[in-house]
Amino acid sequence: MKVRRSDRLIDMTRYLLERPHQLVSLTFFSKRYESAKSSISEDLTILKRTFKARGTGLLETVPGAAGGARLIPYMGQDEADALVADMVTELSQADRYLPGGFVYMSDLLGQPTTLRQIGRLMATEYVDTPVDAVLTIATKGIPIAQSVAEFLNVPFAIVRHDSQISEGSTVSVNFVSESRQRIEKMALAKRSLAAGSRVLLVDDFMKGGGTIGGMRSLLAEFDAVLAGVSVLAEGAFEGNRVVPDYTSLLKVSATDNQIHVAPGNYTQKIYTPERVNLISE
Repeated sequence: MKVRRSDRLIDMTRYLLERPHQLVSLTFFSKRYESAKSSISEDLTILKRTFKARGTGLLETVPGAAGGARLIPYMGQDEADALVADMVTELSQADRYLPGGFVYMSDLLGQPTTLRQIGRLMATEYVDTPVDAVLTIATKGIPIAQSVAEFLNVPFAIVRHDSQISEGSTVSVNFVSESRQRIEKMALAKRSLAAGSRVLLVDDFMKGGGTIGGMRSLLAEFDAVLAGVSVLAEGAFEGNRVVPDYTSLLKVSATDNQIHVAPGNYTQKIYTPERVNLISE
């Protein structure tokens, strides 16, 4: 049964949004809607224009027999600034202060809509950079890593402090926790990463960078390549961080029952002139 254009556009939008970074052939859409490829091409032109106008993503069209369309989600800077501003306001509330200079963020990371926005923003940095996997440690960073992996359409793996029998053989390393000033251990299942994988490291909070440094050491054991480091928030830290190059959405510090939250370095890292030109073409 042939499908009307309005119905096709709705279903194509849903299909592409659910499969970011995946090349979908014109032949597939043509058979799915019993429509000519010329009509599908016109539909994709409409979607490309709309996605760009709404800041939803970049719809790439690949010509040729093996070609098709691929949606690369991104977030425009205005929308990103609004998201970060909302998080700054939310986390600046005085009742979020916890003993020991910590800030309560668990409820923020428990909101599906906010998590999706965070994942989409972090994924925007890699619209022009290949990523094969996302890696995080078994803390509150797991839902963030899962969201980023969803928008990049790549698997994500979890590093644990203790190896689990259900994960089979593992590779472990020792690392120095800069904030706690002690040696700790982390382990990752051997089947988690393929050699040569380009891996994005994601975490919810970074202070001295010891945990990220430990995950970088694990990448070396897997012959994997570091694609980048992205954290939700960086804390105040005196001295040199183990990880000099990273992207943070927020800067958070809490002293003397006072919470100070400000935007991180995401603007300089994500919205470079080259990337802005790419997503605005």
